[in-house]
Amino acid sequence: MLPAAANPRVSVLLPVRNGAHTVAAAVASIQAQTFPHWELVAIDDGSSDASAEVLSRLARAEPRVRLFRRPAEGLVAALQTGLGAARGELIARMDADDVAHPERLAAQVEFLDQPGRGAIGVVGCRVEFGGDRAARRGYALHVEWLNGITTPEAIARNRFVESPHAHPSVMFRRELVARHGGYRAGDFPEDYELWLRWLEAGVQMAKVPRVLLRWNDPPERLSRTDVRYSPEAFFRLKAEWLARWLHRECPLPAPDQTVWRRAAVHGAAGREILVWGAGRPTRQRARWLERHGVRIAGYIDVDARKIAPALGGTGVPVLSPAQLPAPGRVFVLGYVATRGARELIRAELERRRYVEGRDFLMCA
Repeated sequence: MLPAAANPRVSVLLPVRNGAHTVAAAVASIQAQTFPHWELVAIDDGSSDASAEVLSRLARAEPRVRLFRRPAEGLVAALQTGLGAARGELIARMDADDVAHPERLAAQVEFLDQPGRGAIGVVGCRVEFGGDRAARRGYALHVEWLNGITTPEAIARNRFVESPHAHPSVMFRRELVARHGGYRAGDFPEDYELWLRWLEAGVQMAKVPRVLLRWNDPPERLSRTDVRYSPEAFFRLKAEWLARWLHRECPLPAPDQTVWRRAAVHGAAGREILVWGAGRPTRQRARWLERHGVRIAGYIDVDARKIAPALGGTGVPVLSPAQLPAPGRVFVLGYVATRGARELIRAELERRRYVEGRDFLMCA
């Protein structure tokens, strides 16, 4: 049996709310890690089932498991408790219904320790979808998307599409919490807000390009039952941070200027924003950007019936892709959420020599 870690290198945060039927398997997967220098900080968040009893039994048998019990105040409060109790320089997340592969911690520690990776603050991994792929096809496709973005460049470029990490798959440097703040409570997904805030602060993120966690998808998971994880909550949150990015990286023209229509040169007075997608759902979600001071100069749509010099009397035109100006005169946001549309939009813009990150971003 491996000795208790008096000075653990990694603290694994495991918040638990009514996970009595699954948490033993989650803890066992940490006990089976090939990397021995860990502690598991389990936080029982006011469970009404036998979770606390199961965790107490596990802690008595395993000195590296530390149990904290608190009233039911929610995930963020539980995570803050765990961060306050953690002793490791590296923080790993784990959920009570997931299972870590035996080499997960070792692979992530090795990744962060490699020379030249000091700027990498967060490392995730690829995950295995643990659910019914037929019944949960959308979530399974989301996992495929997550597993496809592994480099710091890809994560930064795609962060406004969706949360770039499966939360229980990450490991991050504890110093980031002191430098940039930890989890925050609000009407938004706490992990996505953390990644967006840290990315804006310049924190680089990557993934070990291996499957190191089985990410299960039970029907009672918070992302399915809590309004903070609804699609609108994600769009509302990403709009705030996307607007900040646009104001910083893509200076916007004055409200009375129509830069792309008078063929201004790149950088002369900033670039106007065009949103790809003129359907009502897209326009409703894009309005969150306007609340943060981003003026939308026009929409783009492939449906010829929507092409018009002014949308609904607003004065905002709807263009066809053929009417796009040359690269450098506008910045395009791909806001169409229909499955497969992102790839088609990206291909069309790249065909027109638009460069992702410089001339356009995918946001849905």
